[in-house]
Parts: sequence; structure tokens; C-alpha cells
Amino acid sequence: MAPCPIRSRSDLEVMACGPRCIRRETGAARYPPVMDTFDPTRPLPGPPEPWASTDMPSRRGGPPYHMTEMIRAEPALARRLLRKLAVADGPAATLAATIRSTSGAGRPIVVVGCGTSEHGALATAEILRNACRDAGLPSMIGAGGAPVAVQAFEASPEIAQLGPGSLVIAISHEGATWATNRALAAARSSGATAALLTVTAASPGAALADIVVTTDELDQSWCHTVGYLSPILAAMSIGAHLAGLALDQDAAAGLLATGLDPASIEATEAMARSLADVDRLIVLGSGVDRIAARELTLKVEEGAHLPAAMRDLETMLHGHLAGVDAGTGLVLLLTERRHRDARRARALAVLRACGQIGVSVGAILAADVSEELDPALTAAGRVAVPDAPSLPAPVAALLATAAPLQLLTERLAVARGVDPDPIRRDDPRYLAAAGVAEVSEVAGAVAQTKSADAGD
Repeated sequence: MAPCPIRSRSDLEVMACGPRCIRRETGAARYPPVMDTFDPTRPLPGPPEPWASTDMPSRRGGPPYHMTEMIRAEPALARRLLRKLAVADGPAATLAATIRSTSGAGRPIVVVGCGTSEHGALATAEILRNACRDAGLPSMIGAGGAPVAVQAFEASPEIAQLGPGSLVIAISHEGATWATNRALAAARSSGATAALLTVTAASPGAALADIVVTTDELDQSWCHTVGYLSPILAAMSIGAHLAGLALDQDAAAGLLATGLDPASIEATEAMARSLADVDRLIVLGSGVDRIAARELTLKVEEGAHLPAAMRDLETMLHGHLAGVDAGTGLVLLLTERRHRDARRARALAVLRACGQIGVSVGAILAADVSEELDPALTAAGRVAVPDAPSLPAPVAALLATAAPLQLLTERLAVARGVDPDPIRRDDPRYLAAAGVAEVSEVAGAVAQTKSADAGD
């Protein structure tokens, strides 16, 4: 095996070359050379058979982490999954037909999830709303029959009252999230149709669903990246069936691959170095970029152990500036092509205001926005991402930001000396905390069953 030709860039950029020898290097820290045997073009493993929840990822002494490999796998995964779900008589097409009839009748369509899958639900609702618009179906905010996303736990009480003719679409990577399965059970009990986007039809959640769209390949890290991307890809396919439009699979995979090219990796690495020592991170977004901003916030907290908060772009200017200072980092996401001029103007106001306070600012920007924006306004660095005009606007923005936000998390984790894979459950205190939460979930499930038995 030939040695890797890259020796001057980050370890992650070296890994983008494919299976070969890696020199691990992060700032001043050096790790022994390791042989990278991971092939990002090969399918990822599926879930255990028979189904079981996953064990904590194996520990590694440094990068490449499991998360690193999952990010690298995404372009090829996208091609495989989009090709599979394009089948005219498959479950994606079946769900699209159900959405068409439900929306056409003006009945509720509710998309639910928790954690990363809540962000997958938000993305799914936006993608499907756009597809409904293309199909001549209700799509405006507040319109009956327009898809809407709600956090699964919060949605369950009202889902139980939806009734026949309604549709609940749940997002759950492994299909075992208690609150999401509670929402599915509530949908079934009300007479609504229950659908699930998940990795396998053998999961507990799948047993509660009428329609199951499977994504097949399991995220090998607990700091989910593939778990975020997979429902977005599934929603893209469902939306294409719904709108009756061809999906540009090459453009979709290309946007993901661009986030892994040398220039993007170098820019992401530089931003991570600049933000690694901040006290906390604020993430801003507008339009569909709000979804990516929420996901980056979650990834940074669970993967890099850095306190973070998401703000809508305009919201930042309404009181929240008082809570930031020179110890605060900020990342702006501004990539969606729709209504870009208005969003760019408000973003400029936010960045100038943060400059007055001394906030360390980075950004993930559409390429044309990056060209026009003074570099001094994002002194912590920026990543410029391309558009894909052949893809619907929300799809293009969600795909273009996926790899950069995930890479930024992974690079922040490395810079802070953190293994992102176990999401801190390698620490006995946090493992115990997770155990307490799981016991509470079981108690909640029992209470829900008793309530249902009592007719509440």
C-alpha cells in the first residue's frame, strides 16, 4: 500500500484520501502512525440480528474516531440509499402516496423525533412541505395538510387525538427511542396512519408502524452523523416521489463530497482551532439553516463537551447580545438560496454587533455570500459551500451544511482532547446519569400503558 501523499495538512484531510497510512497530528499532539483500513465507499454494517440496541463504540486513543469514518462514508452512502429508495413500488413511494392523499384531504401530517432525529424530523417536514408545494398540495405555514414537525414527547398527547385520515411520520435511527415510539403508539391508537424512517424493519419502532422506510446502514458512533443524514436522504426520495420529479442523485452526493475536499477540510480545521478555547458557543441560522444550526449545537455539546445554544438569526438581536462577551464563540450558518438578500442583511447586522463586543465569529456560508462578506467579520474562519440548483432549495442547504457542521464538531473534539464517539458516557458520572434517564423512560412507558388501559 502506497504511503499517503499528504503530509502537511490535518489528519482528517489525510484520511479523505482513502485507506492508507495515517500520520495522526493535532496541533502539538502527535500520535503513532496507524494503518487506516476503513473504506468509505463500502456499505456500513447494519444493526444486530436479531435486533438489539447498540453497545458503546469501541474506544480509540485518538483520531480517526468512528465519527470521523462515518463522515467520510456519507457521499457513497447517499448514492446507495437514494438509488434504493427511488424504486417506484417501494416503501418511499408508498409513503409519498399516503402523504398525497392525507394532504389533499387537508388532514394533519405530523413529523416527530428526538435528539438528532428531531432535527431529522424538522428537515423531513421542510423537504416534504417543499414537495407538497411542487405537487400543488397545501404547503404554507398553518395550512391544513401541510407537514409540520414537533418534538416526539411533546406531540404525543395531541397525536392521540388526531383520528383516522391523519398521518404521523416518526424519525428514529435505531427505532428504539421511547418518546418516539410513544408517539407512534398514540398514532396507531387514534386510528391515524403511522410511518417510520429507521435503519431496520426489525426494530421496536417498526412494529408500531404501518409504513416503514428503512435506511439499512447503522451509524457506528454515538455522536450521530449518518443518523442525521439518513432521514434527510429518505425524505428527499419521498419528496421526489410526491412531486413526481427526478432527483439529481449526483448533485446530492457531490454536495456531501465537496465538504470533504481539501480546501473545505483545511478551512474547517482552522475554524475549530480558533473556537476550541471559547467558554461557550452560539450557533445562528435562518430559514432551513436553523435546522443545521440546531444539529451543530447538539453535536458540539455531546461530541466536544462544549456548552452551546442555538438562536434564530433575528432572535439574536433581541436581548441575547447582552449574554455574550469576548469569551463567547459564534458560528453563523447562511446557505439557503431562498430570501437570501434579507437574511444576509440581518446577518451583517449581527456580525457587526458581535464585533463590537469581541465575540469570536466563524461561519458556514453559501459561496456567493462568502465572496461578498468582509473576512474581518468572521475572524475565527469560514467555510464556503456551493449550491446545487438542480436540487430543491431546502435539500441543497441541508446537504451542503451536513459535512461542514459534522467536521467542525469532530475537529473541535480533537482540539479539546475529547473522544466524540461515546458522547461522554465513558465517564462514570455521565454513564450513571444516562442510566437514571433510561429508568425514567421505562417508568414513563409503564405509566403511559396504565393511562391507556384506564381510557385516559
